[in-house]
Formats: sequence, C-alpha cells, structure tokens
Amino acid sequence: MFAKLSEWLFGGSDLAPHGYCLLWEPGLVWLYAISDTVIGLAYFSIPLALVVIGRRRGDLVFRPMLWLFAAFILACGATHLLDVVTLWTPLYGLLGGVKALTAIASAATGFALWRMLPSFLALPSARQLREANAALLESEERLAHAQKMEAIGRLTGGIAHDFNNVLQVISGSVGVIERQVARGRGNEIAPSIAAIRKASGTASRLINRMLAFARRQTLEPRLIDPNRLILGLEEMLCRTLGSDVRLDLQPGEGCWNVVCDPSQLESALLNLAVNARDAMPKGGSLRIATANRRGVTDLADPGRRPADYVEIEVTDTGFGMEPEVLRRAFEPFFTTKPTGKGTGLGLSQIYGFARQSGGFVRIDSRPGEWTSVRLYLPGEERPLLASEEEPVPAAVDSTCGNGGKALLVEDQIEVRMLVAAALEGVGCTVVQAEDSSEALAILQSDAPLDLLVTDVGLPGISGRQLAEAAQASRRGMPILLITGYAGRSLDGLRAEPNVEILLKPFTLDELEQKVEAMLGRAARAG
Repeated sequence: MFAKLSEWLFGGSDLAPHGYCLLWEPGLVWLYAISDTVIGLAYFSIPLALVVIGRRRGDLVFRPMLWLFAAFILACGATHLLDVVTLWTPLYGLLGGVKALTAIASAATGFALWRMLPSFLALPSARQLREANAALLESEERLAHAQKMEAIGRLTGGIAHDFNNVLQVISGSVGVIERQVARGRGNEIAPSIAAIRKASGTASRLINRMLAFARRQTLEPRLIDPNRLILGLEEMLCRTLGSDVRLDLQPGEGCWNVVCDPSQLESALLNLAVNARDAMPKGGSLRIATANRRGVTDLADPGRRPADYVEIEVTDTGFGMEPEVLRRAFEPFFTTKPTGKGTGLGLSQIYGFARQSGGFVRIDSRPGEWTSVRLYLPGEERPLLASEEEPVPAAVDSTCGNGGKALLVEDQIEVRMLVAAALEGVGCTVVQAEDSSEALAILQSDAPLDLLVTDVGLPGISGRQLAEAAQASRRGMPILLITGYAGRSLDGLRAEPNVEILLKPFTLDELEQKVEAMLGRAARAG
C-alpha cells in the first residue's frame, strides 16, 4: 500500500515535466521558476509573522483565525515551490496532494471567515474607538469629580461638626459669664473662662491639622539630627505607650541629618505612637528605626526624581489594617475608632507634613499582624553647625524691660490692641503701625528700635518683605512674625537666629515668653 502511494506521489517517469509544455523556452522556464520561488518564500514568511503575532498578543480577538490563515498560506506557498520542481521533475502526484491540502485549508478558512463575518463587522472602527475612549475619559473625570466632592463633603462635615462643638462651648461660656457678671458674681466665671480657653486650643489644633494635610501649615524648618530627636522623645513615648507596650529604638549608624520642623516631626512620631498603642490593646512592641536610603522613588508621584532620604520607620505588632482601610488611611476625618475617640486627622497631618517638607510617607500593613509607617525626609550629609544646635534658654534681662522700643505692625485693630498690651506688660514702649507702608517709613528712619513684631498677611507689602527690609537696615534686630495663615508667603524663608514665627491663635503668656526669650538672646549677643 505504502509502495503504491509512494509510486503515485514520487513516480511519474512516464510523464513529461512542466517545462515540456513551455517548449523548454528558457525565458519562460526561468520566469516561472523565479516567480514561483519568490511567491513561495513570501507565503512561508507570512505564516511565521502570524505565529509571532498570535504568541505575543494573547489578548487578540479571533486568534483561531490566525492559525487557519497561517495553514492556508503555508499550503499555498508549498504549491508554488512544487510548481518550480515540476518544471524539471514530473512530481505531479505530490503536487496534487499538496493542492488537495491547500483546497481543504482554503475551504475551512473561507467557511470560518463567512461564518464569523458578522462578528468582524461588529468590531469598532478607529473613529468609534476614539469616541469610546473620549466617553471613558469623560466618565472617569465625572467619577473623580464625584469622589472629590464626596471627600470635600466629608471634610466639610467633619469641620462643621468639630467647629460647632467649639463654638457651642465658647458661646455657652460667654452666656454664663454675662449672667454671672449681671448677678454680681464675677468671681465665679473662672470655669467658663477655662472652657473658652480649652475650646480655643481645640479649634487651633484642628486648624493646624487641616493646614498640615493641605501642606499649607507654617513650618520652621532647620537642620536636625533625627536620631537625637527620637532618643530625646524616649521618655515621652514610654509614657504614651504605657507599660504593656515595649518600645524598641533603633537609631541607624551614621544617619544623615534632615531639614524639617522639629516640633512637627515630634508631633508626627507621637501621633504614630498613639495609633500604635490603640492598635495593641493587649500589649505588643513598637519599633522606631532610622536608616539612610539612596535613590528612593516616591511610588505615588512617578514624576518625582529618585533622591536620598532618611527613612524613619515606625512599626507596631497590632491588629493591622484591611486593604480598604489602608487605601483611605490618609484621608482627613477618616477613622476606624469609635465616635469621640479619634478625629481622623492624625495620619493626614503626617502625610501633609512629609510632603511639605520635601519628602513622602508610605504605609504597609498585614491584617492581624503588623502595621509599618515609613517617613522619608530629605537627608543632608553635612554636620550640624554650632549655630544650628538647639538653643539653650537663659534668664537674661531683656532690652524692652529696660525701656526699649518695639514696632508693632498689625492691620486688625483688635489684635493690635491685645498684642500692644502684652508688649507693654514686658516693659516695651510700643510704636504701632496699621500697615506696612507706615512701618517701612519707621524702619527706614533713624528712630531707635529693639524689636519688630509684624503680622505676615498685611495688605500691600507683606510681613515677610517687611522683615527682610528690617534685616537689611537693622541687622540683628529681633523679628517676630505672627500669622494665622501664611499660605506660601513664608516658603523658602531662610532661618535666622533673630527671626521667629508665632502662630495665631496664641495666648498672651506665649507671646510674652517668646518676646522675652528673643530679647534675652539679643542682649547676650550684643
């Protein structure tokens, strides 16, 4: 049987080759040979390209059609190459068999193509794809806008809730004071005054946390040693965590210094310690470690170039966070704690502080096992200078206490009167200016001045510009900038020993202590 099949395929000695039909005309023979060879080789290359496409693009629709087309074109290529052979050798049986296979492949391909024609026609055109993409982008924008509005609504609701509570305390306490004074019982208003003071402090902290999240808080950055700061917090951290939580401090060897506001970094670490304690009601351990990290990339901001950071890692062995909670961890007013047990601003404040300081923060967690917050702050390898060390307070008679003059610049009269009274209370003679133009004229005059106290948000020339003018004309004079919200006006402000910032609202005691400390340092330097 196989012998007969072989004879049929490869026999044919009694048949004339195809060249005989062309009368062995050299031009025609070689034209046929070269053309069929090129066509056959081209047909063989097409299936190879289709196979590469099909293997590399597993997401393509109608992939089986690729294999049918590949088989059909491969068979076509084989018939053309056999046409070249049969010019000189009469292998017509083999050629017929290959053509039969080609007929089967072409019939199957044609059948499949017609059957799938409606599906092919249903494929979207390039124009339809562009329109669909445009609609998708529009829907994504609407979704993002809706999510943003939801976040704003939640933020507004949280602010309204907390501020209404604060205002209720203040208005209620003022009513009590008014009634007690009307009844001639002014000596019984102390509790109401204490309640107002506490409510004011609560409102101030809430505003500061909101500004921190929005990266608009007023920072006083300077070069600090993170290891020294963390070790200095050890006692306070132990008191915060309690006896059931073991504190493990691991300061990195050779850790770089960082430029940030030290008070905000302390606040961030204490916030994380409180969160860790609440996550470990049955006790556990809290590790705070520092390390240098080179070429770190902020995954949340791909546009930011890799840089060198100091990593401050805070890891607890608490109950961890579920993925949904982890995703929303930095949202303001989002909290998993019971009502009244948390504001939902702790992590958002840390997020804003890190961003405003030129760094970023990452948080990872495994439910039921641990949570790790890593704070990345820009590192500097240069050492601390003597002028950058933490100042040591000392009791020294101030210049104003000896009859010196203070220039006070504040455009709101009620605030100006309160601050002027406090400055006079520490022995200063106060020269008041309602705006920066009036203050600038005084600074540029020959009038003796020992202190400048100015609001930052002044109309026209800002308090910062006024301070820079004072530094130029009266080198070394103490300058106190007071602000409720400075926006970006203090960004890049160079730290000077004679320039300090006091945030509103402040108590008169805080103002007096700040002024006395500044004047004391100026007296020692003079």
